Amino acid sequence: MAAHEARQRLEHERVTRLTQLRAVAEAGWAADDHVMVVQKEAVQRVLAEIEAAFARLQDGSYRVCPDCAGPIPAERLEILPYARRCVACGRRAA
Repeated sequence: MAAHEARQRLEHERVTRLTQLRAVAEAGWAADDHVMVVQKEAVQRVLAEIEAAFARLQDGSYRVCPDCAGPIPAERLEILPYARRCVACGRRAA
């Protein structure tokens, strides 16, 4: 996956998550609505991962697993463009 394509995929993910946050905000939920709070926090975590992926793309470490220093397969990045780790290391980290 070329850097340009990775940027496009990440931007698409960012726009999708920002849309989700707007939908949550516009839903008019009560401050004690646990489901909405959890959903908002999950979307915010993914947005942080997307921003971190943009930083990795910028510094050249985008396709490299920080745990094993091996490459993150293109197939994984196509499915989850903000993936931080390869599948094996991701499983161990979970």
